[in-house]
Amino acid sequence: MFILSFLFFLTAILYSSVGFGGGSTYLALLLIWGIPYQIFPVIALCCNIIVVSGNCFNYARSGNINIKLLIPYLISSIPFAFIGGSLQLNKDFFEILLFIVLSLAGLSLLLKFKSFDDISETNKDIPKVVSLIIGGSIGFISGVVGIGGGIFLSPILLLIKAGRAKDIATTASIFILINSIAGLFGQSTKGFIFNDIYNYWPLFLLVLIGGQLGNFLNIKILPSRIMALLTAGLVIFVSVRMGFKILL
Repeated sequence: MFILSFLFFLTAILYSSVGFGGGSTYLALLLIWGIPYQIFPVIALCCNIIVVSGNCFNYARSGNINIKLLIPYLISSIPFAFIGGSLQLNKDFFEILLFIVLSLAGLSLLLKFKSFDDISETNKDIPKVVSLIIGGSIGFISGVVGIGGGIFLSPILLLIKAGRAKDIATTASIFILINSIAGLFGQSTKGFIFNDIYNYWPLFLLVLIGGQLGNFLNIKILPSRIMALLTAGLVIFVSVRMGFKILL
């Protein structure tokens, strides 16, 4: 548990530094460590909520919340995150889906890491229908797997220039928080024993500390693009490691 807790701590630092919660990597680490897969999403979503709550508070205090940008994605994502979270998945299918999601997340982050320090004020008005489709799709995948979805939303919004980098980071954090809560409610419909969660309290404590440290690094020390690049490297490394575990 000590090594796993440290890796959760490291993950929380890197992800929180760019406005994410770390759910995708938490899931992969739990798989690698042989934790019962039924409880994966619950642990990851709880860790997400702990980490991004601090992100949301810091971003809100800085005045970077763009409600106009956020709302269309949330409207469609919330119900689909709940639906996705309520679905029962075969273990093998879950592992393959998680590997695909993690690989795509790492690659998308790697391709757009430079945009996290973009100070351009130029942005485009995205049609509401497009925003709803993006939000619903990410919400459903997030609910099924047990992540917040910000690691997909943020690169997509940066790619289509939906807003300033700071506004997008805030939007991704709030998106992760709300989707994680919706996904957690969906998971609760499966009837799993939530009493088992308390056995993993060191993970929750370490991501709380790591999340705050990651925020500090982003605000005070390192550029966001550097933290995004490090995060992408971690995601890709863990996805490769998980792929070997699935195949062998």
